[in-house]
Amino acid sequence: MFHREGQKIILTTFFSMAIIVVLAQFYIAEPWLKMTIQILALVILILILQFFRNPKRVVNKNFNDLLAPVDGKVVVIEEVEEEEYFKDKRIQVSIFMSPTNVHVTRYPASGVIKYSKYHPGKYLVAWHPKSSEKNERTTVVIHTPRFGDILYRQIAGAMARRIVNYAEVGENVQQGEDSGFIKFGSRVDLLLPLDSAITVKLNQKVVGAKTCIATTPHRDEE
Repeated sequence: MFHREGQKIILTTFFSMAIIVVLAQFYIAEPWLKMTIQILALVILILILQFFRNPKRVVNKNFNDLLAPVDGKVVVIEEVEEEEYFKDKRIQVSIFMSPTNVHVTRYPASGVIKYSKYHPGKYLVAWHPKSSEKNERTTVVIHTPRFGDILYRQIAGAMARRIVNYAEVGENVQQGEDSGFIKFGSRVDLLLPLDSAITVKLNQKVVGAKTCIATTPHRDEE
């Protein structure tokens, strides 16, 4: 299964690589050069296919656990001052995605979208400390029954050139559902209440819609 955001690129790459393979077959006499070109074309196609893969995952939905929004590696766990929406202190958990990771973004919790905004910006490497402020990014806030308001940011990296965000203000969303896509290398930041109990560690690999990022004490729905 491939993500809908990759359909155009997959088709374009497939036909382009097919043309290269055919041209190499008929117009290149040197066997080693012909084989090299054809193998490279096949490798490029495989890389594009694996990047846009969209594995279906069964989600054990619950209000008390916050699930990873993406596949990747935890690179930041720290208390920060969130300036865009909350304007107070939050726990930030950042997940870096390499080009080999699944790049589908999934809703980390069920709730109602309160805020969704796109910010144009630079393309610093995704693990740069300033990437969450300077890079192209989207910010989404979900109101949840147990965590209250949580925020996540899709952040473009040095290779990424397009962020896709499906979240719309007022929409009811379900934990684990597709919320967007970031093309070619990126990072996602989660900004959580200070009393959230973080359940991951630095450098831990996480799986979107599967790995629990944090749990929280029960709260009455606001």
